[in-house]
Amino acid sequence: MIIEIKAPTPGESITEVQIANWLVKTGDYVAKDTEIAEIDSDKATLTVNAEMAGAITILVEAGETVSIGTVIAQINSDAIAPEGMAIESIVKKSEALKPAAEEIKQAETPAALDEVKITPLARKIMEEKQLTGREVLEKLGHARITRQDVLNASMETNSAPQIMDNSVFYESSRETERKKMSTLRIKLAQRLVQVKNETAMLTTFNEVNMGRIMGMKKQYNEKFKEQFGVGIGFMSFFTKAITIALAKFPQVNAMIDGDELVFHKYADVGIAVSAPKGLVVPVIRNAESLSLSQIELRIKELAGKARDNKITLEEMTGGTFTITNGGVFGSMMSTPILNPPQSAILGMHNIIERPIAVNGQVIIAPMMYVALSYDHRVIDGRESVSFLVMVKDLLENPERMLFEGNEPVKVLLGL
Repeated sequence: MIIEIKAPTPGESITEVQIANWLVKTGDYVAKDTEIAEIDSDKATLTVNAEMAGAITILVEAGETVSIGTVIAQINSDAIAPEGMAIESIVKKSEALKPAAEEIKQAETPAALDEVKITPLARKIMEEKQLTGREVLEKLGHARITRQDVLNASMETNSAPQIMDNSVFYESSRETERKKMSTLRIKLAQRLVQVKNETAMLTTFNEVNMGRIMGMKKQYNEKFKEQFGVGIGFMSFFTKAITIALAKFPQVNAMIDGDELVFHKYADVGIAVSAPKGLVVPVIRNAESLSLSQIELRIKELAGKARDNKITLEEMTGGTFTITNGGVFGSMMSTPILNPPQSAILGMHNIIERPIAVNGQVIIAPMMYVALSYDHRVIDGRESVSFLVMVKDLLENPERMLFEGNEPVKVLLGL
């Protein structure tokens, strides 16, 4: 019996998807529910599973864009599983396609190496460093060996430090490579240009002394991890501070809908995550009602899904405010771009020890620049600056988060 595998719909209003990657090849025998392909839409990456066990025939090449419902593959359920091949091994084979690299790695004969693309310069360096194609491939997840791949493999293979030959390192090349943009990347590009053209975006900056939070992290991280199963992260403090500040400055948590402003009485905070297919923003719902440990656990769960391409469309929609952390890549300062239809986004950056003046004394403190980009059509300068100052104050005095931004002594005295 022939079973048709059709391009699924990732969500409403999406009419086409791109076949991002096949996890199997034509002729492979796959078990039921095995992941056989990854598809990209303009909002998310999803996997396609085999509806029945059998031999698969691929009808649409990777990289092609097809309409929802298009038959992309067929499975012959009457096919017999290869003799001696357990279903478990079939599933493992189909879970992740590293087609050329994995097959070449397991091949018995050197003939399999003929399928590998090795640039002339890379081949020359391999000969100089006495490396085989198999040794390089074992450290790669792809089947095209470049000069840098060989140099990396050489450095890992030989434990003794080596001085790189400058004549090799600076040898020029005129090679180019074209790669079709994914549907997700195309949509992201369109949205970024749209934001710049259709909003009155402005950015205000401030700096935060992270000393108190870093001290708490150092003192309580092990106990926190033991009790909650996750470590103390900076993102949970920022999320908590932001939810408190949003309650004080509701304009920052608003967005334009036609000729109306929509004010949200809750904080659904999006956390920007760098995923294999590009930047995605999973959302923490009702972050204002969560504790630090609950926020950390939710961030860990959503970030893991995003990096494994398991994030759903529902988990990325409906945010009211976004946080992005360029500091994990070493960024000192940047102007984050709005995530429409939201009206504001906070950018975190790396922490650098710098001299600052405190009570007339110069001290060295771990400082972070923070940036708030906002839509000036919705948020005035006073609200944006006051909001960021409050976030700064809460981060530098974390105990105030227990009293909704007020000083504990004033709360105690009822002032």
